[in-house]
Amino acid sequence: MRHLRTSVLASARSPAPTGAGGGLLPARELAVAWSLILLVVVPAWVLTVGQARDMGVEPGTMGMALPLFLLLWVTMMAAMMLPSMAPVALTWVRGIGRRSSGWGRAVRTLEFVGGYLLVWTAFGLLAYAALAFTGDLVDDHPVAGRWIGAVAFLLAGLYQLGPLKNVCLRHCRDPMSQLVRYAGFRQPARDLRVGIHHGGYCVGCCAGLMVVLVPLGVMNVAAMAGLAVVIFVEKLSSRGPLLARVVGVAFLVLAVLAPFQDWLLPGLRESAPSMDGM
Repeated sequence: MRHLRTSVLASARSPAPTGAGGGLLPARELAVAWSLILLVVVPAWVLTVGQARDMGVEPGTMGMALPLFLLLWVTMMAAMMLPSMAPVALTWVRGIGRRSSGWGRAVRTLEFVGGYLLVWTAFGLLAYAALAFTGDLVDDHPVAGRWIGAVAFLLAGLYQLGPLKNVCLRHCRDPMSQLVRYAGFRQPARDLRVGIHHGGYCVGCCAGLMVVLVPLGVMNVAAMAGLAVVIFVEKLSSRGPLLARVVGVAFLVLAVLAPFQDWLLPGLRESAPSMDGM
């Protein structure tokens, strides 16, 4: 544990340009690491866009069974979240590499990634339940979609401006202090616990943004791309906290407009055209 903490602290002296805490990885290692991330993110986006083209944007779960939904959800989260959480992940995995080798390194890395995705999978269960409920409600009462959209934007806006968002965003923007804390975690399954712990803060940081997928459509590629950019800037830019507040205010404005502007609610309208038909 002492050696891992030392390696994490040593990383803080490296001249990396990413992360609010700065100095996470040397430039050469950073370039290699980002190349590996792109090897995961690009296929995830390709799969997500391909599935969206086949399914279009419709209310609710669009008839997907829970296992298929969770598979698509995890793929979406990998595409949207991995770039923004990369500084923490890369530095932690670097620490793993210094203390382990071969299969041990691979297992520990999989534990970390698995813990992170486990949290987002659990959140996907909540998302599925919410989408199923709103989809059934819109099927029975189509006009209810306007008010569901208004409530979703309202909740998202209030969350963006609330204290929990601020706490979780501060955690994600200051990775070095958290990495030092993680180095103090004890076995067993320390890397799994680190992944779960960081994933929990990541969910807390992005939960409000995910809520707007109810009115915008869970398979709305434009919405996913826009949210991915917001998440990236929030976590890694010096203007991130300001952007979070601006987005929160924007959601509150959309909450007022939603009952009167159907174009704001593609995910709550029946028979929305697929991308192939546009």
